[in-house]
Amino acid sequence: MKNHMKRLLPLLLALLPLAGLQAQTQNEPLVGTASREIIPLDGNWNAIIDPYETGYYDYRRQPVPERNSFFADQRFSADRTRLVEYDFDLADSLRVPGDWNTQRPELYYYEGTIWYRTKFYVPKDGKRTYLRFDGANYETVVGLNGHVLGKHVGGYTPFNFDITDLVQENEYNTLIVKVDNQRFREGVPTHNFDWWNYGGITRSVYLVRTPQTFVRDYFIQLKKGSLDSIEGWIQLTGLKPKSTVKLEIPELKFQKRMHPDQNGFIQFSIDHLKHLQLWSPENPKRYDIVLSISGDTVRDKIGFRSIQTQGKKLLLNGKEIFLKGICLHDEAPFAPSGRVATEQDARILLGWAKELGCNFLRLAHYPHNEALVRAAEEMGIMLWDEIPVYWTIQFDNPETYANAENQLAEMIARDKNRANVIIWSVANETPRGLDRLNFLLNLVNKTRSLDNTRLVTAAMEKEYIDANTATTRDELIQFTDLISFNQYIGWYDGDAAKAERVSWTFDVDKPVLISEWGGGAKAGLHGLATERFTEEYQADLYRKNIEMLDRIPGLVGTTPWILKDFRSPKRMLNTVQDEFNRKGVIGENGEKKAAFYVLQEWYARK
Repeated sequence: MKNHMKRLLPLLLALLPLAGLQAQTQNEPLVGTASREIIPLDGNWNAIIDPYETGYYDYRRQPVPERNSFFADQRFSADRTRLVEYDFDLADSLRVPGDWNTQRPELYYYEGTIWYRTKFYVPKDGKRTYLRFDGANYETVVGLNGHVLGKHVGGYTPFNFDITDLVQENEYNTLIVKVDNQRFREGVPTHNFDWWNYGGITRSVYLVRTPQTFVRDYFIQLKKGSLDSIEGWIQLTGLKPKSTVKLEIPELKFQKRMHPDQNGFIQFSIDHLKHLQLWSPENPKRYDIVLSISGDTVRDKIGFRSIQTQGKKLLLNGKEIFLKGICLHDEAPFAPSGRVATEQDARILLGWAKELGCNFLRLAHYPHNEALVRAAEEMGIMLWDEIPVYWTIQFDNPETYANAENQLAEMIARDKNRANVIIWSVANETPRGLDRLNFLLNLVNKTRSLDNTRLVTAAMEKEYIDANTATTRDELIQFTDLISFNQYIGWYDGDAAKAERVSWTFDVDKPVLISEWGGGAKAGLHGLATERFTEEYQADLYRKNIEMLDRIPGLVGTTPWILKDFRSPKRMLNTVQDEFNRKGVIGENGEKKAAFYVLQEWYARK
């Protein structure tokens, strides 16, 4: 394998400049919006279902002018001498935030376009106004007062537009949003994936008000290689001459004044802070951080920790740690709800993980609701953050790569100041090949260019050397920080007893993290331990896999698949699956299965 890699390296390291091929239609991300003046736009929005995209294309499938599109917000009821074939005033409503699938029965399987409309008022006070979406799936086109602001592609990351020069102050403004959740072969994720394709404005929408000069972005962390020094950077917008930015950490009685360069950028380092407590699952310490410039103040709670590998060891704050984890989808704790929409939803899910004994969650297979990320940080739960480069996407398509890289950058921009995020993942179960390897290596390098303080990996796949010896020989592990892979011995790979015979070996001296393992059971279905989908089978599978896991050299953690059952149209076994993936250790209504307690007992011993 090493000789094979030497032949590939010259090609792999000539990284393709693919990211520049996709124009950015939205503004640079805003960070720290939670502490700013906001005008919430959540609530009931008028909504028009448009499966043929009639409000966007003409009968020859050509885009219609704005004045003839649904962005124009015409009224059938205003002048019946004119031909108008839509009217938001006469339309039903949908809740924002919220997926449309679980709000109306007729939308449960719907994949296509829905138009949303709301109105808002902005006072005239000389401030900047940004329109912020925390997430909408999948392609979103945004119009304000009849004019298109731009488009965002990707269903799980935030985006915003500077509408300062377009908003009508001291009067009501009309916001119209076209959301399309159709699956595409060239998409990220692609047209084939194993979760429900929830559509709509699934996360909050709001206006962010700022002064003309303000702190737009910042990254503050423990200095790499240190346990008592901090470093970071700050980016301003609307720079004034001789501006001064003040950084304060009140609890440490620390403050520092800094001057930006001509581009409004500040890079800083603070050495040897006294009495600095490090963030950990046992002590999830966060400090109030205050950044201020004349007329603007932004606040955040930031924890400081180090995460690194040393041979086969994983070190948190310089000490070995075992990641007692589980995977999780961004789905509300109880059916029939869909996407996680509230902090309460997030805290219920996190509470179950804590009860299980977890100190770690793998957020599959895309960035989750920010409320969950922040609550997990407060509760001492470390996270694996992932983008939906999933299964067989178009690895030879430059536009697909640009889309993936943009989603990666947006995820890192949102979560880079969260101490509990310790791993960035660039993919899940992707088929080996040169195009795929080049694609993922570009993403790995992009990740490290944006943040070199965290670990980078992907969920890879196992293979067998012989009948009873397993490994992973994915070329990507030469470039990732962890050997991380999925395996389903006892479910897709033989029966549970097979785990008793399998041993593992690895060619690379790195920590091993098994990113998926497990099997299915319907809550309340009982029978023999040899009968599939019974709680007894799942519990026995867990016991035998745990015995095998304890024999794996260099194992530093696992994230079994999955905390709770989740919806998937691929799971069609009537009366058993009922369109749910049943691999959760908790059922769709919160029922703890027998395997929950098997895993809980193991984690209590680790």
